[in-house]
Amino acid sequence: MGKATRHQRRGRGGSVYRSPGHRHHGAVIYPSTAMGMVSGEVIRFEHDPGRTSPVAHVKLPSGEVIRILSPAGLSIASRINLNGGESTVGSILPLNQIPEGTRICNIELRPGDGGKLARSAGSSALIVLHAEKTKIQLPSGEYKEINPLCRATVGVMGGSGRPEKPFGKAGAKYHAYRSKAKAHLRVRGVAMNPVNHPHGGGSHQHIGRHSTVKKGAWPGRKVGRIAPSKKKKKGVSVSPAMVPAVEGEAK
Repeated sequence: MGKATRHQRRGRGGSVYRSPGHRHHGAVIYPSTAMGMVSGEVIRFEHDPGRTSPVAHVKLPSGEVIRILSPAGLSIASRINLNGGESTVGSILPLNQIPEGTRICNIELRPGDGGKLARSAGSSALIVLHAEKTKIQLPSGEYKEINPLCRATVGVMGGSGRPEKPFGKAGAKYHAYRSKAKAHLRVRGVAMNPVNHPHGGGSHQHIGRHSTVKKGAWPGRKVGRIAPSKKKKKGVSVSPAMVPAVEGEAK
């Protein structure tokens, strides 16, 4: 049996593959809906090494300070609405209170989960239709129906110009990806030796077998394309009355 593949070592964890949580500034989630409809004031911004979008500190009337992902257009002393109110840039509202055709970001998949979709720099979704469920168009172009009580931030996520600046040198890219526990380089399996990867070795770079592997394969062999689940064909019963009679056939 060969050595453990890289994704096996990454999944097992360790100091090399673990995200440096001690350098991250904390969770960024929506405030509780129990506080009701309030408004807050943006007091400062910060850069979180584990995120691509800026983080805004919002001071509530109670004196509590919360951290939210900042959309483009917010500035210090801007006021935003929470859990209700006017649909202004930066406000966190339920989807059923945001007009159709509005750009939104940091969208909840289930009410109260704190935001799951369109959280990276420059990303946004579009509210298409309000019905029993709210239909939105994700950054990928896919349409998705979500509970209208889920909350979202009005506007486009900040930091949209991030990919435009080149890294300049390999070290900058290494440290940027390291802060997010990602690999800045990806080596192809066919370029490795047989001891390092099931696709390695041979007189030229090729897999040497089918690239699809079964779901029950042991972890060291589970590389390439994972076999999809089998789809059961639904049988359709046809009654004799549905079959048209052929001309000349005895009835």
